[in-house]
Amino acid sequence: MKLTVSALRATLAPGMTLLPRLASAIALAGALLGAALAPPPAAAQEPLRITVTDGVIEPLPIAIPTFQAETAGAEQLAQQISRVIADNLVRTGLFREVPSSAFISPVTSFTAPIAYADWRAINVQGLITGAVSVSGDQLVVKFRLYDIFTGAELGEGLQFAGTTAGWRRMAHKVSDAVYSRITGEGGYFDSRVVFVSESGPKDNRLKRLAIMDYDGANIQFLTDSGSIVLAPRFSPTGDRVLYTSFESGFPRINLLNVATVGRQQIQTAPGEMAFSPRFSRDGQRVIYSVSSGGSTNLYMTDLASGSHTRLTSTPSIDTSPSFSPDGSQIVFESDRSGSQQLYIMSAGGGEGRRISFGEGRYGSPVWSPRGDLIAFTKQHAGRFHIGVMRTDGSEERLLTASFLDESPTWSPNGRVIMFTRETQGEQGGPSIFSVDISGRTLRQVPTGGFASDPSWGPLQP
Repeated sequence: MKLTVSALRATLAPGMTLLPRLASAIALAGALLGAALAPPPAAAQEPLRITVTDGVIEPLPIAIPTFQAETAGAEQLAQQISRVIADNLVRTGLFREVPSSAFISPVTSFTAPIAYADWRAINVQGLITGAVSVSGDQLVVKFRLYDIFTGAELGEGLQFAGTTAGWRRMAHKVSDAVYSRITGEGGYFDSRVVFVSESGPKDNRLKRLAIMDYDGANIQFLTDSGSIVLAPRFSPTGDRVLYTSFESGFPRINLLNVATVGRQQIQTAPGEMAFSPRFSRDGQRVIYSVSSGGSTNLYMTDLASGSHTRLTSTPSIDTSPSFSPDGSQIVFESDRSGSQQLYIMSAGGGEGRRISFGEGRYGSPVWSPRGDLIAFTKQHAGRFHIGVMRTDGSEERLLTASFLDESPTWSPNGRVIMFTRETQGEQGGPSIFSVDISGRTLRQVPTGGFASDPSWGPLQP
């Protein structure tokens, strides 16, 4: 679905992304993971940014009155869009919605003046107003964001136009714009996740690929349950998916076009088992593991030419590769030291440098899109964890702990991680959860049934 966006009115100087008073309020509230502002409000016209470094202490109070229906028949969509925006922001753990029952002066028109004193009286710091109009199957959504304590609009109003079928995307677009203006970072709401949908008894699970919005809505199935599928991975542009299939009786890597659901197989030598694929950052190559002759090594295939390059050559098990954002390095797991650990090597291959040295076993590493962290699965003392560490192995932090947590994947802005959590017992099964990098905002993603192996795609164009 195609969306168009246009500006309603600009109120900030070029380069300005955050009004000083609102930025200071967020910092004082601790609303953004140990928020730190640079430069101070007294500094001249430099853009303000919030650096997310630690846990949420006190979410920022925001008000989101139901958007105004400007045409007949737009009332329900206005309510739904307002609700999705509120849910998106509150789900981050950075915002707290002030209930409509506390409002002193209701918003009755998108163009009406804002009664700033009434919103200050109920301690609202950010106010989002909007309007919705419908003509046939065409939908227009517009919004404005206000800094209540400075009494000014924050950024320029925006208008999104598309079809009524794409109303959720418009709500996500508004949410991304609000999030970006307040945090100075990119959003992640208008994105999709590919995963493995599972059904049936525990000893005979049927598995098929599915795709959904980041919040679990709009689930669509990409394959049937005729064969086992594992480890789907989105391309950097979100139009293709790599996955491992057992359709031939042993693991092979398939490439699927999301729009057409057409697929092709990545060719490997006869008798070799290929699995754990991932795209290069330019989407032109695939890196994966090949098991042959008692060892498992990393290979790379150029999708245009079909040429193969062997990257490791050891008698150990090397698997779960992931590129750095600039494409120059690869992090992977290997048991070459005697236990499952994490290593980094050049994207061209060669010797790896070990980066994990804590107690336990480490696996399924994934490089953050920001380049600053690596997420991983850790097994220690009978528990599984999702954790993060710096790229040199320092500052290791465990974000979760359970019977079985695995398969981390990053949000497009590098601030949230999705993963698989398995529950024990005959009735137990996998579900998809998300957690921010502070480890304090843990939520289950609704998928309507068992689900595993999430892979978070990029923001949609």
